[in-house]
Amino acid sequence: MTDIEMTGVEVTVVRVYLTEAEAHLQTLLKRLNDWGKVRGVTVFRGIAGFGQSGTIHSSSLMDLSLDLPVVIEFFDEPDKASEMIDYLYQVVGPGHIVSWSATLNVAKNAK
Repeated sequence: MTDIEMTGVEVTVVRVYLTEAEAHLQTLLKRLNDWGKVRGVTVFRGIAGFGQSGTIHSSSLMDLSLDLPVVIEFFDEPDKASEMIDYLYQVVGPGHIVSWSATLNVAKNAK
């Protein structure tokens, strides 16, 4: 096995907290992929959760329709992530977007 030299690249990680009912999931994913060309997009579906309203969103065998928590997460270069945050803020509003700086480990000669 050969040793791979690693280097760190600064990125911004973004999480958007929604529920299935308000997610606009396909629209947001299309925007992030087609227009934003962001990398590392993942969507998580929660089994339960609540937000500022305190309303608990959960599933049970008796539910006919689901309104579960959804988290959209992605990372990219800080400038691109900032552009996407500006767009997301217009769509989902305040209180739903969290972001932080992180280091992406890549091979030293990788682009």
